[in-house]
Amino acid sequence: MIITLSDSGTPIVDQIRDQILGLITSGLLSAGQKLPSVRQLANDLGIAPGTVAKAYTALEGEGFLVTRIGSGTRVSANGSATPGAVLSAATHLVKTSKSEAVELDETIRILRAIWSTS
Repeated sequence: MIITLSDSGTPIVDQIRDQILGLITSGLLSAGQKLPSVRQLANDLGIAPGTVAKAYTALEGEGFLVTRIGSGTRVSANGSATPGAVLSAATHLVKTSKSEAVELDETIRILRAIWSTS
């Protein structure tokens, strides 16, 4: 599992949560798959364990992760992949936005505006 942190101004907890959620919804992390321990991921990212714990807790609260003592944190059986057509369209949007030098935040704003009017 690869998590990349940026200095975009987005809180680190949100970056971790969003990236793990993306891995789950894209099918790259599947139901039952084990995630790194809080300490291991924190060590890998060079951040405090509490930060990773907050991200894991948020995803647990949303039903995407399940943590059990002794077996660690795993993707919930309820965590499901996004339909292929949506992933394909999202991939196309990302490629087009990057080729046109449109930043992620602007792309998200555009998507939200279109979403609310459709």
